[in-house]
Formats: sequence, C-alpha cells, structure tokens
Amino acid sequence: MPEKIIIKNAPIEDVVFVNSTITEFDKPYKKEYFKERYEGKDNLIIVAYISNKPVGYVVWYNRDNDNSFYCWMAGVNPEYRRLGILKKLMDYGFNWAKNKGYQKIKIKTRNNRREMLTYLVRYGFQFTNIVQYPNVDDNRIELEKST
Repeated sequence: MPEKIIIKNAPIEDVVFVNSTITEFDKPYKKEYFKERYEGKDNLIIVAYISNKPVGYVVWYNRDNDNSFYCWMAGVNPEYRRLGILKKLMDYGFNWAKNKGYQKIKIKTRNNRREMLTYLVRYGFQFTNIVQYPNVDDNRIELEKST
C-alpha cells in the first residue's frame, strides 16, 4: 500500500529541494527566484510529503489583482509521479483560493509540457491564450478554471 501523502504549507526551502529534482526544468531555481514572485502578495506555498520527505510542490500567488489566483510553478519529483500528488496539491490550492474568495485559477505552461497540458485539460481548465515563441515547443499556453 502506498504511503500517505501529506499536503501542507511549507517553507520555500522544501520547494527549492523538490524543484532541484524536476528533470524537465532547465535549471534548479534558488529561493530568491521564488521569493521575488510571491513576496508582498497574497500567496500559498504548499508541499506534498511522503514519509516526511518533500516530493511535490505548487507556488501560488495573486498576480493580476482581478479575483484570480495564479498557479505559478508546480512540480513532482519524477520518482513519485503517478501517485496522485499533483491532483492533491491542486485540489488543496483550488479549495484554499475558493475559500479566500478568488473566482478563478489561472495557470500557464509550455507547449512541450504535454503531461501538464493533458492533466490541466482533464482537470477542467480551458485554454484562454497562446503566447507564441520562435520555437513552437516554447509557446506558452494560458489556461483558467472557475472556482
């Protein structure tokens, strides 16, 4: 039987640790990179733990001041994928945002992040915009979902 997944607010150091395990990212980000995005804004930093080890995270913040909550960066250590960790993290953040009065969740991903795109469509997000780049794989896909 798989071990229990615990989702909770967490220090940015745990996010940085998990981020360093995500092979799809070009480079691991330092805590200052994260902090400059969310500091001074309504934010939510959550981490998934299995046996007290951080294995997944999502960083959210109020980016647009339009009653939406932005899901900025998410990742699950490849060794712990397919256990429902991202869904638990997203459910937690979605419910938190809804309880705080946010009316929609916004997220952006890249065209080459096929697993994430598939997940987001399955989770009920809708495409709202495509930001084009010279390499079509790098196009940013913007999505949102009502709370």
